Amino acid sequence: MLVVDDDPTVAEVVAGYLDRAGYRVDRAGDGPAALARAAAYRPDLVVLDLMLPGMDGLEVCRRMRGQGPVPVIMLTARGDEDDRVLGLEVGADDYVTKPFSPRELVLRVESVLRRTRPAPAPRPPSAAGLTADPAARRATKGGVELALTLREFDLLVFFLRSPGRAFAREELMREVWGWDFGDLSTVTVHVRRLRGKVEDDPARPRLIQTVWGVGYRFDPAGREAD
Repeated sequence: MLVVDDDPTVAEVVAGYLDRAGYRVDRAGDGPAALARAAAYRPDLVVLDLMLPGMDGLEVCRRMRGQGPVPVIMLTARGDEDDRVLGLEVGADDYVTKPFSPRELVLRVESVLRRTRPAPAPRPPSAAGLTADPAARRATKGGVELALTLREFDLLVFFLRSPGRAFAREELMREVWGWDFGDLSTVTVHVRRLRGKVEDDPARPRLIQTVWGVGYRFDPAGREAD
């Protein structure tokens, strides 16, 4: 974190709370120092006072954004709407008016970081040697690509994401096909076809098991059905 404020007391309080929240904190008392530190250390977030000597926070924010993307929370003693709009227009991600609660500021920091950090790509679901990558629309068994139809692929992904749970045919039709009604034999046929491609012995399926009176269950352990 980089805290930029020409008031040493404010800077010390803010830095102290961020430090106790587990962040490493650097400080600067004016615009040029803030730009130099931001260029040298590339902070994950900047808490930036609007009213700085020589170069105000708006200009500092503009120049920081010119160096690369960085989340900015703007601090100001003025609550004027025009100031808030200007701050947001130059790229501030949030705006806090003094006096403020340091604990609230820490929560704002955490919120901005959650919004601005890219979400990690979910890992393709896998179990029992089967992997299905929804982004690539590619499924493999033991590293060998499977030739699945669109619905077979969607059905496999659904099973891989819900191991051990029994689903009625009506549920599968709703969750996989997106239909609230229809011929349930469609589900039965697709399950049979999918078994033919993922089971070692489709005549004695161990992965996609029939739950009598209910529907189907995916068992990644491949145990003998009761």
